[in-house]
Amino acid sequence: MSDDSRPSPTSGRPGAPVAAVIPAAGRGVRLGPGAPKALRALNGTPMLIHAVRAMAASRAVSLVVVVAPSDGAAEVKSLLDAHALPERTDFLVVPGGATRQESVRLGLDALPPGHDIVLVHDAARPLVPVDTVDAVIEAVQAGAPAVVPALPLADTVKQIEPAAVPGGPEPVVSTPDRSRLRAVQTPQGFDRATLVRAHETVTDDVTDDASMVEQLGERVVAVPGHEEAFKVTRPLDLVLAEAVLARRRLNDGF
Repeated sequence: MSDDSRPSPTSGRPGAPVAAVIPAAGRGVRLGPGAPKALRALNGTPMLIHAVRAMAASRAVSLVVVVAPSDGAAEVKSLLDAHALPERTDFLVVPGGATRQESVRLGLDALPPGHDIVLVHDAARPLVPVDTVDAVIEAVQAGAPAVVPALPLADTVKQIEPAAVPGGPEPVVSTPDRSRLRAVQTPQGFDRATLVRAHETVTDDVTDDASMVEQLGERVVAVPGHEEAFKVTRPLDLVLAEAVLARRRLNDGF
């Protein structure tokens, strides 16, 4: 359970400044050789730029911190300078670490005072709609220490035992009730003090920041995600992302 002696999260403050941290230091090996995943082109524009624009599309977001590869901060800064970004939003590039967790922590360390709500967003989710970003922010503003956008699962899920030999059959242990399961997306939203404490406290290898907050015993809530907020991980995902952008251009007229 959480300690009531700690300062309360940023509840009931709809005007609190919001910052977004985008860890983009990974290499994206599953997309094959070439540029780091975040710098792969999507409709002629690097995925990272799409992701930055997605965060800046929310009028609540006043700062976007991009955590670049440790040897590529200057390149990423030049990339941001070369693309049109909303003037109402500030942008900052910092070098990342060896792991995603370390990169997020370095992004948090770079935040100036006053940004009491923090989003953490995957650079590989370039097409998240602004309505999803705003829904996450509003849930944190309403008092939730941590918020994740999530989708119901379409497929049946099986829990398995590892195969006896690599590539061999995997024995099925059970079939969880998928009605109680969700596929979690980003951006994930946090009360800043809670997220900082999680990074100071949790040392386990985790797949998302919300699970770190869970380990503190703090409440994590889910809001509806969006099918277009999928993660671009494999070459087929790039094809799907291009199709989504083509549909948007057709619908929006540009």
